This record gives sequence, C-alpha cells and structure tokens, in this order.
Amino acid sequence: MKFGFFDDANREYVITTPETPFPWINYLGNEDFFSLVSNTAGGYSFYKDAKFRRLTRYRYNNVPMDNGGRYFYINDGGTIWSPGWKPVKTPLDKYECRHGMSYTRITGEKNGLEAGTLFFVPLKSWCEVQKVKLTNHTNEKKQFKLFSFMEWCLWNAEDDQNNLQRNLNTGEVEIEDSTIYHKTEYKERRNHYAFYHVNAPVQGYDTDRESFVGLYNEFSGPKAVLDGKAANSHAHGWSPIASHYLEIELAPGESKELVFLLGYIENKEEEKWEAKNIINKKPAKAVIEQFNTAEKVNKAFEELREYWDDLLGNFVLDSGDEKLDRMVNIWNQYQCMVTFNMSRSASFFEVGIGRGMGFRDSNQDLIGFVHQIPERARERIIDIASTQFQNGGAYHQYQPLTKRGNNAIGGNFNDDPLWLILSTTDYIKETGDFGILDEKVPFDNDMSVAKSHFEHLKLSFYHVANNLGPHGLPLIGRADWNDCLNLNCFSKDPNESFQTTENKSGGTAESLMIAGLFVVYGREYIKLCRQIGIEKEADEAQTHVNNMVEAIKTHGWDGDWYLRAYDFFGNKVGSNENEEGKIFIESQGWCSMAEIGKEEGMVEKALDSVKERLDCEYGIVLNNPAFTKYVVEYGEISTYPAGYKENAGIFCHNNPWIMIGETNIGRGERAW
Repeated sequence: MKFGFFDDANREYVITTPETPFPWINYLGNEDFFSLVSNTAGGYSFYKDAKFRRLTRYRYNNVPMDNGGRYFYINDGGTIWSPGWKPVKTPLDKYECRHGMSYTRITGEKNGLEAGTLFFVPLKSWCEVQKVKLTNHTNEKKQFKLFSFMEWCLWNAEDDQNNLQRNLNTGEVEIEDSTIYHKTEYKERRNHYAFYHVNAPVQGYDTDRESFVGLYNEFSGPKAVLDGKAANSHAHGWSPIASHYLEIELAPGESKELVFLLGYIENKEEEKWEAKNIINKKPAKAVIEQFNTAEKVNKAFEELREYWDDLLGNFVLDSGDEKLDRMVNIWNQYQCMVTFNMSRSASFFEVGIGRGMGFRDSNQDLIGFVHQIPERARERIIDIASTQFQNGGAYHQYQPLTKRGNNAIGGNFNDDPLWLILSTTDYIKETGDFGILDEKVPFDNDMSVAKSHFEHLKLSFYHVANNLGPHGLPLIGRADWNDCLNLNCFSKDPNESFQTTENKSGGTAESLMIAGLFVVYGREYIKLCRQIGIEKEADEAQTHVNNMVEAIKTHGWDGDWYLRAYDFFGNKVGSNENEEGKIFIESQGWCSMAEIGKEEGMVEKALDSVKERLDCEYGIVLNNPAFTKYVVEYGEISTYPAGYKENAGIFCHNNPWIMIGETNIGRGERAW
C-alpha cells in the first residue's frame, strides 16, 4: 500500500492516509523551543530539555498508539471529528498531512467542512503556532463548535509520570480572556510558566482534564465535545489541561482563520508577579502580540521558509539521479539539523527522560550540519568538550538545559573521546577557524581546571593510546559504539543495567571497532598537529597509530574479516571460531575506512565477507549469525531475539561505514 509521496518542489513529504504503519513524525523548532508532531497531530512540545521543560504530556507506548497531542475537535451538528483523524477516528472525506521543513500541515474534511491546521515554531521564538483555517464548501450555512485541547505536563517529564502523590495536588492555572496559563509550582522554585491562547473571543474553556474528558471517557469522545459545551472548569490540583470552546458560523464558501499559540515564558525573580499570586503576564502578552493575526503568522512562516532556503542552499547536489538529489539536498540535510537540535534525546522511541544529549552522538552529528550553521557548531563542540573528564574520558550523555554531564549512565565508553577529534577537525576544515584550539575549556564544567581545547583533543587521543589491552588493542570499557556489547558486565540479575554495571574489572576486553576508529581519527589528529606546527607531538602520535595498525594486522584479523573484539577472558568475538556472531559490521567498517592491511588484500576480503555474510535486501545487518542464547560475557546484545536491535538488526548509521570503505578501494557501484 502507498501511504504518500515526495513533493520536491515544496520540500514536503505528503501523507495521504492517517493510518500509516507507525506514526510518521516531524520535528519542529530550530533553537530553544521544539515540538514533535505526528501525521495525526500527536506528540509534545518542550523548551530546550524534553525532561526538565516538557510543556505538554505524552504517553509513550500507549494503547491505542500515539494518544495525546495538540487536538482540535469539531462538533458539526452532532458529527464529531478531528482534522488529523485522531483521536476521534471518525472517517474523513478527505485527509492530507504535509511534513515540511520544520512545519507540518494537516488537513481534514467532513460533510463539506474543511479544517486545515499549520503547526510551526517561529524563528527566535519560544512558542508553537497552530493556525487553523476553517472553510465551508457547501451551499448552506454551517454552524458548528470547535474545541482545542492539550494536556500540560508537570514540567519534569519523569516526575510527571510517577510522583502522583505530589503531582495530583500541585496543578495550578490562571484564565484571562482567551488565554489559559499553566503556572504549576511557579509560586515556589520556578520562574517559568506556559500558556495557550487563541486570537478570538471564546464561548467557554476547560482547564481540568476530568471535567473536559470525563472520568471514564477517552480522548476519542471527550464529555465536553459530546455535550457540545465547555464546563468552564478551573484546575486546582489534579490534571491541568487547556481547552478553548468556540462557536463558529460560516456562510457558503466562507473561510475563517484562527491562531492558537502555545508559549513558554521565563521571568526574572524580581518580576515574577503582577499582584499576590497573579503571574506577570506581560511577556506572554508580548509574544501573543507578535502572532495574533493570520497575517503576522504568515509573515513568520515565510521567514521560516527563507531560513530553510538559506540552510539548504549552502550545498546542492545535481547528480542527475532524482532520488539521490532529493535525499542529499533536502531530507538528509534536514535530518542532520534535527539531530543537531535534539541528538537522540527526544523522539517517539527515546522518551526524552533518561539519556539527554549523547557525547558520542553530538560529535558525530556535527559533521552533517557544520556547513549550515558553523557558529552554532563551534558552540556545540565547546559544550561537548566541557563535559569531558581530566583523564580524557567523558560523560556518555549530558543535559541540554544545564549542559552538564548526565550521571545516569556515567562514562567509560571508551570510543567517546575520539569523536571529539572528528567534530573538531571537520569544523576546522569547513571554517578555517584554528582559534577554537586556543579556547579555554573546562573539565566537567569546572573552569578552575580549564585547559585549551587542543589539550582536550590530546587527552582524547591518549585516553585510547594509554588504555590498551593484552593484544595492544583499545580497552572497550563499558562499551564502544555498540552500547549493547557489554564485555565487562556479566549480569545475571534482571534488575541491573547492562550499560552501567561492571561486575568484572575492565582490564582485558578489547575493541577492534575502537582500534579502527583510533587509526582513522588518530591520523586526523596527526594532520592537525602538523598543520599547527607541533611536529614532535605529531611524531609521537604517529608512533601510537603505527603500533595500532600492526596490532590490528597481527591480532585483529580472522582470515577473511576483522575480529570484533576480545572478551574478558581473552577469547575472540566476531570470529569464524565462534558458534554465533561470527562477523560484525562495525570493525569491518572502521578497519576498512582506516585501510588496515589494504596492500595485503585485507580490506577487499573483509568487504567481500560483508557482502556475502551480512548484506540483505533491506541493508547490512549488524552481526551474523544472530545470537539465539544469552552469552553472559557479551551482555545485552545477546538478549534480543534474532534480528532485533543489536542482535542482527539493521542500523542506518553503520551501513555508510561500509559504503565509505567500498568507496576507498574504488568499488563505487557496490557503495551505491
């Protein structure tokens, strides 16, 4: 079944049925304020940090799927429907969703009434605009009722889901004219609130969820919508929401546009209040003034489109292949900007609560967007380096709100530091800004122990060079790029985390993936040293790289492909000697990219083995054969059913490593 198509002229993917195989989502926002929106208007919004500044509530892995979002309900003479189909799921006469560059349009039509919704985050703004256009396509007058709806999160998305004995007693709102303000906890330790506004007089409102939905109703049939009138409820504790109720009349052929606005406000401590227990609404009203007409919204939307025209105009491919040009010129660059904004911190799979921004991930992502926003790329590099440890190691993740390391997983993923060399050298190649090397950068955000950014790179290099195992290969630590290859975990307790538990000391398990990575980016480090005139350091680093190349040739080659690792006991992982998991993609990719043993035919043999043993019609699997039993010395990778996730799943990330390796040896057709 076909679910949609690419509209290249408008840089949009057009979805033609709401019942997609899974919610197909778009990411809105460009700097501080972000929203996730599915093709049926599901999702949520947050300011900077999906954990600590979640504005609207979302329930992951729900039944039915993708419940909760920014919803509009229409009661047209007793026929109740939503323009995005969900949550009501009344069959629509017409439906279309257009996911574009940081905006989404969803249009539904029922019984001659069309409702088009445009969602976007304006540039330099802390708000989400929702422009609703209602059109009467019939020959008769239409009188109907429109209800908006969104559910507030109680700020901390993790606490919101579990600390009910507190949260069910803290909800607070204010209502003024057509604006609903969410001010939970504002009177104590917070200086921020959210609001939801519509630019028209309302005939009613609701701010208490049970009053609007009904205690035993569902989002598909809220009590207020079924009754055709709002309860004018005022949340006090329990579950605060924001819903506007409007009665609308349209003549035949008439259209009406409404602007709904979800916003976030921070006040200075001395400017928090207008009067006792009355929040200072001046900043919110200033934001509302910016977007209180369709004309102002259209202007802001045009500025957003121009912004993306500029971003995507820096690099344009004209290959003669429509699909390749489409992906390179539009969707890959767009995806790179999205991952810059959010890394893997928030999606419909990452709940935005535990991981924050990845140290490794954010460095990797940078090479995809540095040509678009070099100034912000520079800032991101410094932010990442600031969470590094003085021994060269790093937190595995950090929180975007505080820019501090996230200790939920901690560090000791031994590939992490090397990626800082990748991001920095790619940034310098793109910009010529060698001055970044002289920036004073703290360790663990402590400026009292700050050193130059170059010293951070040096520590990154030697964190690998000085932490080698019995075969002269890099110690893996808790894991490398494959977070689920946990060679020091040895967990038999289901309550332990594979990635944070080290039941064995990490002095023997080695990674061939890190070895190849070290050669690739060690050479970049050496080039950088020579470029800035530090020849002695370059020579010393070259010795370490040369030693690593020899160690890989001597101890990392299995005859037809590169080993993946040595486990805690010094046994081979990813060898033909193994019963399962004989060959892995990661070491084939990185050692081929490093051209280890190219003259001896190793690279060609390894890539031929990838083609023979790992390739399938859907892409290159991570390992083969898949594990069918739990191997305690391997960890989480062997816990998944065959073909899922790290156990022989297919990853979009590591497939290009093989493509690069094939390109390096001149096999362009196979790379393609």
